[in-house]
Amino acid sequence: MYNRYLEKPLKGSQSFFLLGPRGTGKTSWLKSQIPNGLYIDLLNQETFFYLLQNPHRLERLIPKGFDDWVIIDEVQKIPDLLNEVHRLIEGARTRFILTGSSARTLKRKGVNLLAGRALYYKMFPLTAVELGDDFQLPRSLKYGHLPTVYSQAIDPKEYLKAYIHIYLREEVMQEGLVRNAGSFSRFLEVASFSQGSLLNISKVAKEVGCERKTIEEYFQIAEDLLLATRLPVFTKRAKRRMLSHPKFYYFDVGVYRHLRPMGPFDKPEEAEGPALESLALQEIQAINSYLDLEYEIYFWRTTTGLEVDFVLYGPKGLIGIEVKRSKKIETDDLKGLKAFQSDYPMAKLYILYGGEKTLHFDGITAMPFEKALKSLQLLLGRTLDD
Repeated sequence: MYNRYLEKPLKGSQSFFLLGPRGTGKTSWLKSQIPNGLYIDLLNQETFFYLLQNPHRLERLIPKGFDDWVIIDEVQKIPDLLNEVHRLIEGARTRFILTGSSARTLKRKGVNLLAGRALYYKMFPLTAVELGDDFQLPRSLKYGHLPTVYSQAIDPKEYLKAYIHIYLREEVMQEGLVRNAGSFSRFLEVASFSQGSLLNISKVAKEVGCERKTIEEYFQIAEDLLLATRLPVFTKRAKRRMLSHPKFYYFDVGVYRHLRPMGPFDKPEEAEGPALESLALQEIQAINSYLDLEYEIYFWRTTTGLEVDFVLYGPKGLIGIEVKRSKKIETDDLKGLKAFQSDYPMAKLYILYGGEKTLHFDGITAMPFEKALKSLQLLLGRTLDD
């Protein structure tokens, strides 16, 4: 059990949703933090059918006068339970924690009933700081940061192989989200070639052998299942012509590496470069969410090819982050950041690289990748006045 950054939800008394992909440790964390809570697991078939037949039975599962948290695991399995949750919050002052690994069904079937009655938080894969001494960059880039990957009793390769099948079976097929599991499975593989790249939906559709409209829906399903994210281009007060296509990332570098097939014609750096960038993004997303830093996350790329991998914009300021595998910083490595600096001189600028020394280049700080991940909260917590 690792100590997680997520602390804020339990400091209050208001009901909340805890969303996150399967396997990120939501249930384990809750059980460690709330040993006396009442757990209602909708992955348990008996409990699932009992409540599916009549959601009003939820009240029967809660002892009279119970004053600790009531946790409903995988609440998206029975969206109609939200009506009862709403009623019990209002009438009995019951405190609920509602976990879920899919935002799609909740968005479509009544989550707005709890508007103002429940907060929203998210659980991410483990961070470098949470892993502590177990963090080893080569392992992270190969297997990612899902907690089960670090269990001594589990083969990480076999776990990741099964992980995708579980999602296909339990989330996609059982929820009836797609008509053809085979084409969706093929889509997940083809999409892995877009990791960290500009998203070309027409190209993906051609590779999968589906219509563009179907692939657009598949990308939306992947996002709603919390498996992936699309980063928009930063265009605020743009002084140059910017591209309009988003960049695509799976939520965990290990999941990406499992989905990305490697053949005899594939060079290792074709997968390792996006893997390093992906790890940086999932760490940034986690720290931004856990510490409530309120950054919106973008990337920046001009029509002439100048690019900054990640741009963070929010109340604490503007930050540009570039990620490089190389152990040395060359002049070309700084071109994107320098162009961004010219357009946004107030920005804090960093390049995370494979070297061992922290270096400074006219307002741009180059940091060893591992050191940067372990001090990320300080980098993101700085304000323009620091």
